[in-house]
Amino acid sequence: MVRNPRRVFLVSLGAIYAIAFASYGGQIRGLNGAQGILPIAPYLETVHRAFGYAAVWKVPTVFWISASDFALEAVCWLGVLAAGFAILGIFRRWALAACYVLYLSLATTGQEFMSYQWDMLLLEAGFLAIFFDESPLVVWLFRWLAFRLMFLSGAVKLLSGDAAWRDLTALQYHFWTQPIPNPIAWYVAHLPDAVLNGFTAAMFGVELLVPFCFFGPRRLRLTGAALTALLQAGILLTGNYTFFNLLAIALCLPVAAESKRGPQSRSAIAAALLLVPLSAAQFYVGLTGAMPPVFGTAVQALAAFGIANPYGLFAVMTTTRPEIIVEGSADGITWLPYEFPYKPGDVNRRPPQVAPGQPRLDWQMWFAALGDLQQNGWFLNFARCLLRGSTDVLALMGKNPFPHAPPRYLRAALYDYRFTSMAEHRRTGAWWTRRLLGLYMPPVSIETLGPTP
Repeated sequence: MVRNPRRVFLVSLGAIYAIAFASYGGQIRGLNGAQGILPIAPYLETVHRAFGYAAVWKVPTVFWISASDFALEAVCWLGVLAAGFAILGIFRRWALAACYVLYLSLATTGQEFMSYQWDMLLLEAGFLAIFFDESPLVVWLFRWLAFRLMFLSGAVKLLSGDAAWRDLTALQYHFWTQPIPNPIAWYVAHLPDAVLNGFTAAMFGVELLVPFCFFGPRRLRLTGAALTALLQAGILLTGNYTFFNLLAIALCLPVAAESKRGPQSRSAIAAALLLVPLSAAQFYVGLTGAMPPVFGTAVQALAAFGIANPYGLFAVMTTTRPEIIVEGSADGITWLPYEFPYKPGDVNRRPPQVAPGQPRLDWQMWFAALGDLQQNGWFLNFARCLLRGSTDVLALMGKNPFPHAPPRYLRAALYDYRFTSMAEHRRTGAWWTRRLLGLYMPPVSIETLGPTP
């Protein structure tokens, strides 16, 4: 048992902040810099034209002061520094406040590359941590956050009506269709179907029943926290889910923490008055998909700040794996593939281990493949960057087949990928098998794409 769960949680949160800032800092020029895929500066200009001075409230970020590449990287590395202070306990409350403000600045301007639930979870947990003391009210708020995260994760799977979740076959697909499988996922995917179905049933038990233990007496809370942490550890070992599983495990610590009796601090009361109605409304949204009319205005007004969010990952299980392979050509006849550092490409490359970092472009490519080109306007910006030879964007790639000059043409082929069977792997050494489905993007040039909108 952890002797001081509150202190360990705050140190853990600081470490997770450091991971998140450092991971994004190494990619931000290619993702959001002046020569990146979705630059922040023109995005803020568009928001300002639409909302005027209210834009600062709609998109709360320090980048209103400056959105230069230097400013973008400075925010990330200042975030790492603030996270270090939080880990060491130096001006911890102020350090956590700085982490929240700086990460909020990234989350509100990162656009598609900052559209993940764990980014919102980090903001919500980080905001609440600013007020974290041993008063029963704040401890209860953390338990309520852990409950919403876990219970909604299970509820949305059933409420979606998805057949793979309801008949417990979802894990027969999950390990090879997840965004970036890791090496262990390949082996677990080959377990007997009955075992995988049993894991699915156990997962539902932990997500739907165990969260109610979070509000029980001490022994029940410890059991609930342990089972939740065990589930998250299993997900962590079999997939590359960034810092999400570490954060979910860290949230088990306030569940186990004891609270002192006595008067509530003013900050705890203020936090509860703000967060309880907002989070209750978001919980309702997670269950019904509709906003309760009473709190709708307040929720919408504060939504950009990420202090109360709906949760629920993988409501529908993907049962196929389309993959986009980007290819360039100097003459329109010979096409050479670009390799991404982590997502599947070369069928002989072993699935990587990259968590707790998150290669955001690789992740976004997974979502792009589930839709079409019209639904993913950012992909055309990505194509423009490759055709222009943007060094910041090329730094996000694993292999550039045109090291001397950018290609004249670019296209994107769509393949269906699956893990090889054990027999295929022994015979060929390949980890994946694939078949061509068609074109995701037909051949384009910088002239046919036109200027950046």
